[in-house]
Amino acid sequence: MDNVYLIMIVALAFLAIADLVVGVSNDAVNFLNSAIGSKAISFKTIMIVASIGIACGAIFSSGMMEVARKDIFNPGEFYFNEIMFIFMAVMITDILLLDFFNTLGMPTSTTVSIVFELLGAAVAMALIKIANNNGAFSEVVQYINTEKAVIIIAGIVLSILIAFTIGALVQWLTRLLISFDFKKKPKWVGAVFGGIALTAISYFILIEGIKGTTLVQHSFKIIGNITLESFIEQKPFLIIFSTFSVLIALSFLLISFTKINIYKLIITVGTFALALAFAGNDLMNFIGVPIAAWQSYEAWEASGVLATKFSMEILSQKVPTPNILLFIAGIIMVVTLWFSSKAKAVVKTSIDLSSQERIKERFQPNFISRSLVRFAVNTSEIFTSILSKNMQDKIEIQFTKTAPIISKDKPQDLPAFDMVRAAVNLMVAGILISIATSFKLPLSTTYVTFMVGMGTSLADRAWGAESAVYRVAGVLNVIGGWFGTALIAFIASGGILTIIYFGKGVAITILLFAVFFLLLRSYISYNRKNKILKEEDSLSKAESSSIQGVIEESAHNVARVVKRANKIFTTSFNSLAKQDLETLKKNKKGVVRLSEEIDDLRDHIFYFIKNLDEASVGASNFYINILGYLQAMTQSLEYIAKVTHKHISNNHKKLKYNQIKELKEIEIELIKLFTDTQIVFENRSFEEIESIVKHKNNLFNLVSEKIEKQVARTRTEESSPKNTTLYFTLLLETKDLITATMNLLESYYKEHDSSVKPATIDKDF
Repeated sequence: MDNVYLIMIVALAFLAIADLVVGVSNDAVNFLNSAIGSKAISFKTIMIVASIGIACGAIFSSGMMEVARKDIFNPGEFYFNEIMFIFMAVMITDILLLDFFNTLGMPTSTTVSIVFELLGAAVAMALIKIANNNGAFSEVVQYINTEKAVIIIAGIVLSILIAFTIGALVQWLTRLLISFDFKKKPKWVGAVFGGIALTAISYFILIEGIKGTTLVQHSFKIIGNITLESFIEQKPFLIIFSTFSVLIALSFLLISFTKINIYKLIITVGTFALALAFAGNDLMNFIGVPIAAWQSYEAWEASGVLATKFSMEILSQKVPTPNILLFIAGIIMVVTLWFSSKAKAVVKTSIDLSSQERIKERFQPNFISRSLVRFAVNTSEIFTSILSKNMQDKIEIQFTKTAPIISKDKPQDLPAFDMVRAAVNLMVAGILISIATSFKLPLSTTYVTFMVGMGTSLADRAWGAESAVYRVAGVLNVIGGWFGTALIAFIASGGILTIIYFGKGVAITILLFAVFFLLLRSYISYNRKNKILKEEDSLSKAESSSIQGVIEESAHNVARVVKRANKIFTTSFNSLAKQDLETLKKNKKGVVRLSEEIDDLRDHIFYFIKNLDEASVGASNFYINILGYLQAMTQSLEYIAKVTHKHISNNHKKLKYNQIKELKEIEIELIKLFTDTQIVFENRSFEEIESIVKHKNNLFNLVSEKIEKQVARTRTEESSPKNTTLYFTLLLETKDLITATMNLLESYYKEHDSSVKPATIDKDF
């Protein structure tokens, strides 16, 4: 039996590695979103700076493991075997929960998850002990560190409201003073802002960086022979004022005599600071439990007492974590940061919700988001009416973007927000976390950084009339996920603890295999999804400034749409004949993806037209028509895929042999049409379109002939209304599909002129 605990320690070590990987994937949003969203520095530089911050933070985090040991439950109330069960349940739950949120691309709090997992497992273990001893339910409070747990939970919840409010207020004041035209402001404006921001971030680094090291326990003559920790606690205002004086002078010198952009410097230093804080604080969330389990095992093994009799009071003492373990954890975190695609997905969610530009909105509006936006608009109008017209005009000028957001860059390459907002994000997050740390108030770095970003977005008018309901719905979804995390973590951890307690070694083995299987399935599923999104037949946006340029550029889009249309069409007919429900289900998803990609191209029309000069406006009309024909094709395909899937899914009668035979005849002709069209556009041999279009009437006549035959069958022999409806629908949608395809081909044939060299956008400006 004793070997079981050693095996559990080994298992916890592997679980710690897995938790580090999924944890970093989730928490990368904390320190990457501002730098990546502003595009102030290159992605490679961002990653290098963040990696250095993580490495330093990991080494400095030895004093941050107490939550796992004693902050949630009273370790003296549990025996060694019970503590091991608690730790195992917590780690299994944490990995599965974080990986679930990462797969969704939703940021959640690793602090909240670990706190409620510890709470859930400890409560479940306490209830089991009480039941075994025939005790009262009220005794559960003896096992839980209720005072500390309540403080932690309250701090986490309050951080949401405080971070959002402070972020919005600071950003509004900053924009009011600096405006969007910050590069043309006097040097002293940048110097003052730089001094304030760098002071806040530097103090943040000081508080977060050295508190876990032995350096803070040393006394120095220069500060009156007191320890560095005492000096920081006793003289915070002296430190802040001295740092501000030096940094404001340094900022002014850098702006005046070097080419260094002070805002880029703030973003770089701020990214390092938040990465440092992430590793310093949140490393506990990933390895705190396994380390506590290992130290518990060492103490129990040395005691010689039975596992069921050895009290875990030892966990109440502060035990330093070996530096080698912190170093290894730091390496794993850095490697994960560089290679995790899920980390990039989580970061994208945060950046999209705070973007100043128009994006493809991921979240759908709901009643609450609409009500909140309506309330905010009405409130804004009331406050605005109080101000004089002159004051309103002055404020409006400060919030007006003087430089046009639309440029000849691809819209997806534009920054989501400017460097001022990125700097404010980092500065405010740093200040809030520093203040909370100074007063020993726990909070979630994920909640703070995310909600600061949302607050600055609101103040910066990034949530305009066209996006507000979507963005607010997104924020509500994320916050709802946070509270869901707490509830799920509590219940799941308690449930797994119960399974482990009664199932012992067998249950642990099964659960570990389940974790491995679920993580592997999640990894394979996520990679498959990414491959689909990045498939070679994906569509690209037009950038040319003439009709001939658009013809040349969009030809590959048409070739790919036709290729995918061919596959969707034939799959629908063949799978309908075979009654293959699973293939029809996949086919339905495939046409939805194609439709969404074409919708993205239509959303790009605004930017495309903005890029055209006066002499090339005709290209916009051609491009709009082409996208209209492509959309018409996909609408017909989407309906064909939908009705075929619905027919088989509802177990309706199979089509008759003659019906299947006639559909096959149409399918053969459509395959030839799509194949010939694909070859024309892949080879840019537009002069061959004429020979394809000549067969238009033959195709229409073929479909009309089949419609007439079905009418005759319906009058004499057809007995299934569902079959009749399906068959007519397929024929009519096929006719619409042919019409859209022929209109597309005729437009290209009419507008193409091989003697004209395609004109494209000049990007050397």
